[in-house]
Amino acid sequence: MSILTLGIESSCDETSAAVVADGRVVLSDVIASSLEFHKLYGGVVPEIASRKHLEVIDSVIDRALKEADVTAGDIDIVGVTRGPGLIGALLVGVAAAKTLAYAWDKPLVPVHHLEGHISANFLEAPELEPPFVCLVVSGGHSHIVRVEDYGKFRILGRTRDDAAGEAFDKIARALGLGYPGGPEIDRQAKNGDPHAIKFPETRFPDSFDFSFSGIKTAVLNYLNNTKAKGGEIVIPDVCASFQQAVVDVLSGNLIAAARSLGERKVVLAGGVAANSALKAAVNAKASKAGMKVYYPRPLLCTDNGAMIASAAHYAWLGGRESGADMNAVANWDLEEL
Repeated sequence: MSILTLGIESSCDETSAAVVADGRVVLSDVIASSLEFHKLYGGVVPEIASRKHLEVIDSVIDRALKEADVTAGDIDIVGVTRGPGLIGALLVGVAAAKTLAYAWDKPLVPVHHLEGHISANFLEAPELEPPFVCLVVSGGHSHIVRVEDYGKFRILGRTRDDAAGEAFDKIARALGLGYPGGPEIDRQAKNGDPHAIKFPETRFPDSFDFSFSGIKTAVLNYLNNTKAKGGEIVIPDVCASFQQAVVDVLSGNLIAAARSLGERKVVLAGGVAANSALKAAVNAKASKAGMKVYYPRPLLCTDNGAMIASAAHYAWLGGRESGADMNAVANWDLEEL
């Protein structure tokens, strides 16, 4: 008989709930986004995000149960994103999950947001099992993680300043492309020359860490200098050249980290994992290295309840469970699980 998990996600601007069977089969995945409200301000406004979560979370959970054709009595586990994320937004999801777990007398399982993104791959590729090396790239995170087992992670590299997603958003804003920046830069880059402009690629000796503040500054300087000289700014070329430099570093460090461990499976996760250039670069480099690549479909790259339900399933099997005193954690290290 299947184990059914209700997963709840509210770490940023998506309110989501999903029902997943046995950590692998998505029965429902309902997402309500407040993105249109944040576009007016060029980024996520925490107070608006929290209020929107409060407005829709009950209906989102009801819809998830209805679309999965299950009732409260059918649910075995309640999983929820405990952190990291916007603290006000997290608290809405955590409060809902604690209430349901108590009312339904079900286990309450806290999930790390990046653990959820990694677990999205279990929904996409049922044959995927740990260990493997995963590049987790989202709005606020750029990590290379050794997934040693379900719920057991070792960080091999991380950004020392800006995350890749943050750099995409800042450059998109400077180019007048709006928010969120990643998808629009990816679209513009398809019509540009990735070798038109040479932007710096920061790498560290004996480290798989990232740094994207340098390339962000270099692009802004290029735009300012070109404008000052009365030159033409070809937006597709800027996007393609910037994206190529970021992708080269992300994919290069991922493959190097996997090679250093003798790992033959590499995985992508997080919002930036939907970037077409990143997937192409990782596929090309992994093929040369004799590695197999996994990544979720675009819908599962964004924040969603299904990935949280999958992670909660395996966390619960591993003995992770919290009581009614569980609180949200805005900054939660993945290795603390």
